[in-house]
Amino acid sequence: MAAGATSRSRSLLGGGPGVLDLTPPGQAPSHGSSFPHGVHGRDSRDSRAQSYPTRFGRRVVASPPLVPASMAVAVPGQLNLDEAPSWGSRNVDCFEKLEQIDEGTYGQVYMAKETGTNEIVALKKIRMDNEREGFPITAIREIKILKKLHHQNVIKLKEILTSPGPERDEQGRSIDGNKYKGSIYMVFEYMDHDLTGLADRPGMRFTVPQIKCYMKQLLTGLHYCHVNQVLHRDIKGSNLLIDNEGNLKLADFGLARSFSSDHNGNLTNRVITLWYRPPELLLGSTKYNPAVDMWSVGCIFAELLNGKPILPGKNEPEQLTKIFELCGTPDDTIWPGVTKMPWYNNFKPHRPLKRRVKDFFKHFDRHALDLLEKMLTLDPSQRISAKDALDAEYFWTSRAMSAAVNTLRIRAPR
Repeated sequence: MAAGATSRSRSLLGGGPGVLDLTPPGQAPSHGSSFPHGVHGRDSRDSRAQSYPTRFGRRVVASPPLVPASMAVAVPGQLNLDEAPSWGSRNVDCFEKLEQIDEGTYGQVYMAKETGTNEIVALKKIRMDNEREGFPITAIREIKILKKLHHQNVIKLKEILTSPGPERDEQGRSIDGNKYKGSIYMVFEYMDHDLTGLADRPGMRFTVPQIKCYMKQLLTGLHYCHVNQVLHRDIKGSNLLIDNEGNLKLADFGLARSFSSDHNGNLTNRVITLWYRPPELLLGSTKYNPAVDMWSVGCIFAELLNGKPILPGKNEPEQLTKIFELCGTPDDTIWPGVTKMPWYNNFKPHRPLKRRVKDFFKHFDRHALDLLEKMLTLDPSQRISAKDALDAEYFWTSRAMSAAVNTLRIRAPR
């Protein structure tokens, strides 16, 4: 890469082709090295706030340009609400369902074709089986948040559809258990893969350029969310959707929520799939910030480099044990206030454990290991942010993003 330490600083966040631009309107951007684009794939291991991931079939989402487009990141006040999706102006008859590609707690996901344009989309049917519970809060949150987020590394919610009445099978029976009311669908851009599904392919091993491209796009999308005061709260491989040209998008905002720096209320700690859940939530914290997402990103990063999940706990006590065995036993010297957390005394090890991240992953590249250490920092106040991670040395080494685009495209399995 071109630029020394001083000129390189903020270059990922400055102007120029293919780089992030966080410069406020009317202010001249700083210029640094350009950062080539490229990336990969989608299928599935899923769960919501369950203990550990389970598997579904293939997943969902988009087909953008040949190479990921410019990575301009909007700051608060720059959200383009003119691009907000249309809401309920059409019904589902405008689409032909091709196949069911996923099923989760809150409904089915279909690959579908718009009959007028032949555009392929993903239809997410919102399950309304229990009328007493009303419209699912996860769907309300997802719609509300995605309505305001517009970024190439965040899945695009195109519109909301309704069905004119209860959907029926060939025998005329209601297929959704609802005799009187219609159904509601969220229409997303279609993506070919999810990261977990790609990683689970037999013999699949991601290359260094692929991992760097995926991580850059993940951090870029997440930084955009955090700048716009949104916590994702469920970062995991099955929620990272990838098309065949290597574009990655954050998806599934059902557990996401808006936050503000002056928010003093409590938040639920029953979020983030167990393997990717940070220690502060496992220890009972109800006051947290974007650092919770960055722990999950660290787990994804290590998983890509290691070829398998690094903290596959079966329950919360075992999950904390695995974290302590890797990252050491926290105390007030390395994490001020940790001993006063609600569940600290219930889960602390009988004997102190040393931090062993560098020992466990000594086969990693030193720049990758340095970034991973900063992501898997126990004290959330010291954990690296998405913005700072984008300027890590890892993304500036000679093998950073030098691979040709065609080596980053995803080929169908033979």
